[in-house]
Amino acid sequence: MQEGTPGRPLPAFPLGSELCREWHLAEARRRRAALPLGTPGVEMPDAVPLHLACQGRIVKFKRMLNRELTHLSETSRSGNQVSEYISNTFLDKQHEVEIPSPASREKGKEEARPPMSQISGVKKLMHGASFSYSSIPRFGVQTDQEGPLAKELETVNRWGLDVFKVAEYSGHRPLTVVMYSIFQERDLLKTFHIPIDTFITFLMTLEDHYHLDVAYHNNIHAADVAQSTHVLLSMPALEAVFTDLEVLAAIFAAAIHDVDHPGVSNQFLINTNSELALMYNDSSVLENHHLAVGFKLLQEENCNIFQNLSKKEQQMLRKMAIDMVLATDMSKHMNLLADLKTMVETKKVTSLGVLLLDNYSDRIQVLQNIGLTVLDLSNSH
Repeated sequence: MQEGTPGRPLPAFPLGSELCREWHLAEARRRRAALPLGTPGVEMPDAVPLHLACQGRIVKFKRMLNRELTHLSETSRSGNQVSEYISNTFLDKQHEVEIPSPASREKGKEEARPPMSQISGVKKLMHGASFSYSSIPRFGVQTDQEGPLAKELETVNRWGLDVFKVAEYSGHRPLTVVMYSIFQERDLLKTFHIPIDTFITFLMTLEDHYHLDVAYHNNIHAADVAQSTHVLLSMPALEAVFTDLEVLAAIFAAAIHDVDHPGVSNQFLINTNSELALMYNDSSVLENHHLAVGFKLLQEENCNIFQNLSKKEQQMLRKMAIDMVLATDMSKHMNLLADLKTMVETKKVTSLGVLLLDNYSDRIQVLQNIGLTVLDLSNSH
């Protein structure tokens, strides 16, 4: 059992550790300095003061204290008391050793946590500086598997695209590659005057906000749903039904519909009182979050792919995307399908089998139910 100076208990350092030896050495010096001059074994302070002679050791000791006591304070409730004892005993000013107290650690966590008015999950990325307008690769991403990738993308306009192979050949950028191919096929970049470099920057930024460690709701799933939406809207019964802006909104909604998915359900977030559940009042928690992140990313540098749309077009697109993504909440699925069934049964069909959807309410119902919800449930991932 080690003993300290009477009235000065010994800190709980491991026996034999470097910090323990340094503490004993400093304690011996303190005791020796307190003895009267002339006491046998005590040197006369006639040349260099003791604190200057030991300056190198003191600096080293402070560094060890910072390192070891910081670790101790993070793992033990008594760590703050130990650091306070050391500071008061061996240092002139307590702040010379910066040991975070439990209160300051909690304050630091609160400062690191984004305020409730701030959208969580949005990261600062710098894809815009990685290429210029003239250097856009054939499929939007750099890959040494361009041949096999081109072969796979031959089926982008029909059912059966192997998104897993697209992911493999694109350097795990299936969403960027599939979206770029779809927009080229539909000529949407020219129709809505979307700069290609801005489009690729947004897609890569969006794709980076899907989590690779989430087994289902990841970038491969998003690419699959986006391509399936593209194929469905090309079917004869629907091909001439929707406007270019509605098609743009549907494919955009498919791309963002699971962005920043944490891999747990709405009910889990609600039951655990998560910040997302608090933010969205337990109502379509994840779906609201996907939309918030997706639209927030448009505000990042060189990411606003809708910059050349009119104000009215932007408002309409946002409304449609919100309606479609919120419809992917499975708790609303049966009600939406029942409404769709009622609507379809009362609508006329042309001689070519095309549905006559003459108002926004009817068209958005189809996009909500078939365009995203059904595909979200049935996609091959």
